[in-house]
Amino acid sequence: MIRRAVDRIIQLTVLGAMITLPAALSAQDVDAVFRTPDRPSLNFYGTPGLMDMPSGEALPDGQFVVGVSNFGGQTRTTVTFQALPRVSASFRYSGVKGLDIDGRDTYRDRSFDVRFLLNRESRYLPAVTLGLQDFAGTGIFAGEFVAATKSFTTTGLPGNIRATVGLGWGRLGSSGSIGSPFGSARPSYDVSSTGGDLSTDQWFRGPAAPFAGLEWQINDKWGLKAEYSSDAYVVEQDDGVFTRDSRFNFGAEYQVSDAIRIGGYYMYGSEIGVNLQMQLNPKRPLSVLRFPAPRPYDIRPARRDNPQAYSGDWAASQTGASNAVRDALIPLLAAEGLVLVETKTSASTTEVRYSNERYMATAVSVGRVARAMARVLPASVETFRIVPVVDNLAQSAIVLRRSDLEALEVHPNATDALLAVAGIDSVAPTLPGGARNEELFPVFNWSLAPFLEQSYFDPNEPVRVDGGVRLNMSYRPAPGWTVAGELRHRLFGNVADSDRESNSVLPRVRTNSVLYAQASDTTLRNLYVNRQWKPAPDVYARMTAGYLERMFGGVSAELLWKPVASRLALGVEANYVKQRDFNQAFGFQDYSVATGHASAYYEFDNGFVGQLDVGRYLAGDVGATVTLEREFNNGWKVGGFFTLTDVSADDFGEGSFDKGITLSIPINWFVGRPDRRTVGTTIRPIQRDGGARLNVPARLYDQVRDGHRNALVGNWSGVWE
Repeated sequence: MIRRAVDRIIQLTVLGAMITLPAALSAQDVDAVFRTPDRPSLNFYGTPGLMDMPSGEALPDGQFVVGVSNFGGQTRTTVTFQALPRVSASFRYSGVKGLDIDGRDTYRDRSFDVRFLLNRESRYLPAVTLGLQDFAGTGIFAGEFVAATKSFTTTGLPGNIRATVGLGWGRLGSSGSIGSPFGSARPSYDVSSTGGDLSTDQWFRGPAAPFAGLEWQINDKWGLKAEYSSDAYVVEQDDGVFTRDSRFNFGAEYQVSDAIRIGGYYMYGSEIGVNLQMQLNPKRPLSVLRFPAPRPYDIRPARRDNPQAYSGDWAASQTGASNAVRDALIPLLAAEGLVLVETKTSASTTEVRYSNERYMATAVSVGRVARAMARVLPASVETFRIVPVVDNLAQSAIVLRRSDLEALEVHPNATDALLAVAGIDSVAPTLPGGARNEELFPVFNWSLAPFLEQSYFDPNEPVRVDGGVRLNMSYRPAPGWTVAGELRHRLFGNVADSDRESNSVLPRVRTNSVLYAQASDTTLRNLYVNRQWKPAPDVYARMTAGYLERMFGGVSAELLWKPVASRLALGVEANYVKQRDFNQAFGFQDYSVATGHASAYYEFDNGFVGQLDVGRYLAGDVGATVTLEREFNNGWKVGGFFTLTDVSADDFGEGSFDKGITLSIPINWFVGRPDRRTVGTTIRPIQRDGGARLNVPARLYDQVRDGHRNALVGNWSGVWE
């Protein structure tokens, strides 16, 4: 009786504060009062919110978030990405200790969320968000909501207060229901299902319940939270996971840095909770990227002052002139982290083909090449043709007039002005009569480095890791030819300790991965011969043969059509492969398959790249993969994919179909200096045999498009850096 009375008093106090709060508003500094916060705090589900309840806020566009929370035997790890200014998506991996659903001590669940910002906060209106939580899983965490959040300042109180009210369904409508506005029939969750299907028959069905909360951001470090929760934790209560004695939760949070926030909480009158939030934005690097200062453009003397400087007599012997330019440019480009491949010159035009080994943005390397050309070329050369090359694939010809570079370097609108007069054209596969850099071939390279390899979502051990050393070797005998391989030796790890056996009814092209991990500590990861070339100005080709990946070896051929100025690219790939022995040495198993795809790529606005692959997969199933990736100008890439084939959900097994998240982050975002390397990962909720595609080194599309028009224009200001 006393507990219920106290609970009721707290309830009336909190709700009363929410109702009367606007009356206490200060009329001063209206713009600051109603400013939408740049970095909303996160709830225990890793999305903008209070503790268990969501808020109406959205993350800044492009924000990438990782949240880890724990209370009452429950641990939730969430990755959230604000894919568009009004749309975000989340992937969550949860563990509930003591929940007796699948016979294990800890029940583990994978789920996806999506949120839509319906209205941005303004002077008079709140931010409003509609969300679907666990919308395609087994349904144990499923819930839908509409939430509204408004920011205020109050007289006599420092900082900012945000008030949230909302209405939830599913588990967010299980406590304090006010009825079922869209129908009372809501199917219960089914953990025996394979999951992965859209739970449309549940969305906004069944009882709905209100929730509310307050967040007081006292200063730039400290914040306090209180919420009235509409989640009854029915399943957890039935299994005694924890005792829910109250509908109210309270917490305090501390902003450790711009990226990290931590919090401690008192949950449901009985439990202590913790929450770690990490927010990164591709547009705001951890370290400011600093380039070596470029040398000013060398300005030619005026023709009227020195007409002899503009004489083309020096180029009477084109071969001799090209050789001289080549020899002069090699050290200058090397100092910029660039490699001269080939050059050809006349009295008025010089073409330079080079490879970029330092700068993530190709436009930066273009500017550095232009400066080097201006230093060594006689005044008669007016036209610069600058051609970035990736392993024998000439990407495009950036055509610049020398006089434009000289005139526009100090122009107040130099970037747009130069782009308006520059040409970005298709380029011939070869440069007949050019002076090649003879030191490039043949060449042998090797490196010895540590490696870490992760395995995710084993119910008995959610994260498994192997580590050791890897030896990478490559030999390039001639342009376009590469012989490469990787040898690994595992020094530690627990991936091989898994006792999960494949139950797949399909050919086990991926689900026997544990057997590959258990067979040997020393493995030949790959060993192959690769040749790539351009049959025509807009066509690229590749042939690869050998041990292509850890599980398959064979032959692969690819053809890509990608005009320099086109957003659309079309490709076709054909492979014949055989399954490798588990020890990843030189032997093969009996299984072989012909696999391949026809692919279409399209560059949308705002950095989005879509890809559609249609064809036959490793298990012999036929279908299509849809990929959507967002790439930022600094090289960050975040994307997602799903594959649907003629394999039924039951035959596919857990997850129903293949899907996942991809992430790639440039090293320079962390270290603040030019570097073309990246770190990344692909996260699949579960790896099954259906929809499994061959992993082939050096696919063409990502090699060539960085030097095409859209990518160059997106980073064009780098020409001056």
